[in-house]
Formats: sequence, structure tokens, C-alpha cells
Amino acid sequence: MLNRRFLLAALGALSLSTAALAHSYKAGEIDIGHPWSRAAPAGVTGAGYLSLTNKGGTPDRLVGARAEIARTVEIHSSAMEGGVMRMRPVEAVEIPPGAEVKLAPGGLHIMLIGLKEPLVKGARVPLTLVFEKAGEVPVELAVEAAGARGGEHQHGS
Repeated sequence: MLNRRFLLAALGALSLSTAALAHSYKAGEIDIGHPWSRAAPAGVTGAGYLSLTNKGGTPDRLVGARAEIARTVEIHSSAMEGGVMRMRPVEAVEIPPGAEVKLAPGGLHIMLIGLKEPLVKGARVPLTLVFEKAGEVPVELAVEAAGARGGEHQHGS
């Protein structure tokens, strides 16, 4: 009997830890997968990355974001121009029905301009995403190592 209880408790704990590692959120019909950032010192610009999947039948748009840790938060795109990586602000990120849009290094991302505090590996940083239709949703950026590519915490997301 004791072994059965222990086994059930262990399985329950395992499922909770898997859910925590998945690190996903939902805003209306938009699934928000694995928001993360790289470690960075205070005073510089950091970036946030995540995936957006529209499970609904109508388009939506990510129109903004807010974070207390940064002076300003903007959505940016990155593109190579003449051998130089250029970043430019974008008004919104379109999320068509049934589509997944990735905000990732070297592409679309959320700029955390003027960090008031450092982004420390292992920390979780509050960020509010603003969608045109789905509204506002608070998420947490999982801070990974400075050179991370985003795979460190993606178990199950």
C-alpha cells in the first residue's frame, strides 16, 4: 500500500515538473510557447523569444508588450542587409489561423530596451503580451545562458 502511494505521488510530481518545463501560456485561441531570454547585464538591451500558435479560425496580432524590468519594450524584426544584421521595430506580428509564428534569434523578437536590472540565468522575468483580439496575457521569460539558442528549457513545449 505504501509503495502504491509513493508511486502515485512520484508520478504526480513528475507530471507537475513536466508541466513547469513546458512553460506555455494561452491567450484566447493563441498558444504561447516557451517564452525565454538570454542573460544580460543591467543598462543594455535584452530580447524575448517565444512561439505563437493560433488554434482558432480567425487571425490575431501581437501588437505590443510591457515589462517592468525594461525602460521600453518593442517588437522588432531582424534581417541581413549588405552583410549587416539590421533590427527594425514592427507595428505588429500577424498570427493567421492555424499558423505558428516563432519569435527567435535572428528574426522577430521582443526588445527589452534599457534593462533596469540584469537578466540572470535561471530567473523568470514577468512580461505582458498584448494581442489585438486575445487581449493581454502575463507570461514569464525563462532566462537562459548568455549564448543560449532557446533549446535549454524546451522539454515538452
